[in-house]
Amino acid sequence: MTASLDDFWNERRDEASELPAEVPEAWSFGATPEQADELLGLVLRGVKDGTASSLWDYEATGDPLPATGECSIVTDGAGVPRAVIETTDVRIVPFDAVGAEHARAEGEGDRTLEHWRTVHEAYWRAHSENPRGFEPDMPVVCERFRLIWPTPAPTQTPTPAQTQPPTVSA
Repeated sequence: MTASLDDFWNERRDEASELPAEVPEAWSFGATPEQADELLGLVLRGVKDGTASSLWDYEATGDPLPATGECSIVTDGAGVPRAVIETTDVRIVPFDAVGAEHARAEGEGDRTLEHWRTVHEAYWRAHSENPRGFEPDMPVVCERFRLIWPTPAPTQTPTPAQTQPPTVSA
């Protein structure tokens, strides 16, 4: 996979020399290949430009927090690089203080805060990398990003079928 990521990043830099020389972190959304593909699809259609992670999971794994201005390679469920995003905003807020605007930015389900809370609570109860799992006031890393590659399609109003994501999210 490393050679593949290097090749992918070199191709992106050939297209946009302003991208950093160092290959950024590569990751996928969700906890399963199906979730990764479905959530990546929302990003590629311009529906999803936000994500949320448990701060406790970052602490458990030792992974660095996202930072404004950094790029990431997003992979599909098979680990194939499919997109480049740039983080535009990072905020850490209690789960029960995440707002409707962020829930809408995540692009999932009916894009309401109620849906966001339901699927994210279920996600962290099932997939947390930290033994604390889920708590209503747990710290959540709310990240906003913009799609750099592939070039975003013109914004369209998604059909209901396009906005139906997996029932468990990240």
